[in-house]
Amino acid sequence: MVSPYDPRYQAFLKRLREAREDAGVTQERVAEHLDLVQPLVSRIEAGERKIDPIEFEELCKLYEKPATFFLPDLPV
Repeated sequence: MVSPYDPRYQAFLKRLREAREDAGVTQERVAEHLDLVQPLVSRIEAGERKIDPIEFEELCKLYEKPATFFLPDLPV
């Protein structure tokens, strides 16, 4: 498992926050969209909780970003 301190994971988290902010979406809205509570969204963005692949897919849709925006080295 990748450490939350891995620079690649930190870059992923930074892009998650930036995409949410660029989309003008609050953590509360993300929580509603993912059927979570807001503190869990905060923990995801802080790297304290790993994100589920299905949650990640939903965030890509919500933020209108391709997966490669968050993971630029992802093979296509």
